Amino acid sequence: MQQADCLAKSSADRIVISVNPKAGGSSPHARVDHLARLLQEEGFRPEVLTDLDEVARRANAWHGDGQLRALVGVGGDGTAAELINRTVPGLPMTLLPSGNENLLARYLHLNGSPPSVCQTICAGRLVKLDAGKAAGRIFLLMFSCGFDAEVVRRVHLGRQGHLRSRDYFKPIWQTIRSYTYPELRIDWAMEESGAGRFQPLPRCARWLFVFNLPCYGGGFRIAPQANGSDGLLDVCTLRQGSLWHGLRYAAAVRLGRHQGMSDCTTHRVKRLRIRADAEVPYQLDGDPGGFLPVDIEVLPGRLTLIVPAARADELEQNTVPNPFD
Repeated sequence: MQQADCLAKSSADRIVISVNPKAGGSSPHARVDHLARLLQEEGFRPEVLTDLDEVARRANAWHGDGQLRALVGVGGDGTAAELINRTVPGLPMTLLPSGNENLLARYLHLNGSPPSVCQTICAGRLVKLDAGKAAGRIFLLMFSCGFDAEVVRRVHLGRQGHLRSRDYFKPIWQTIRSYTYPELRIDWAMEESGAGRFQPLPRCARWLFVFNLPCYGGGFRIAPQANGSDGLLDVCTLRQGSLWHGLRYAAAVRLGRHQGMSDCTTHRVKRLRIRADAEVPYQLDGDPGGFLPVDIEVLPGRLTLIVPAARADELEQNTVPNPFD
């Protein structure tokens, strides 16, 4: 295919390796050094950088000059999203996962082995995937607002370096004790009537999730049908608000039965608007995003990612085994 040929035959030899020193539970520097050595042995010129402004400046400039082979994000999902927000469309990126969940890397079949990442850069394929945008910021995987976003907000308020799973225990308990489940009002765009018009959804909700890809932390498959190549976002709303209902919804999601519940609705949209009378936080790809209200839209084909050839075949043929099954 043309995209695969472009990657394999390209004379571009610059590689920017962007390291997030706070991602994950341990330092990634040994693996980064190993990857840089492997890339040098393959004839590439890697640069290891930790300053995001410098990463974006060099990657964008070398991409514009046709010299950039790849931008490698070393970190988790938040690192990948930050790099996408700072770089131009079409810039090729791949990942050396070093975060807690690494949902995007798992979806793309990218692992934390430097030889594997080097092989992907040498012989992988370019794929185009959609992204989402909320209040001007691009997200890669998902958006949510309400209870889980309040947990994310509390975790990051107390963050002091590497995040570990245990760092979520206290914020979850605090949120259970204090969260009031405000009502969320959702409108979606009437595409047939013009991009500027919205109409209300049939129901309000207390929980809301918007997916570009079928990825959510903890292995929860809330929107397993989400497809990053269809030009649409998958919205899931849950109507009832309380800890009891939250446990009921979580059990239904685990069993794959939530979409058949009378108080669960799903929609596929290009644009939507979410409002609330109370102060309700939202999160993007596991990082705090801000507070409602917010407008969300899909960005078709915004991501250019270097993935293993076998995974590229699955994505392009729309026969994509979900690695979270």
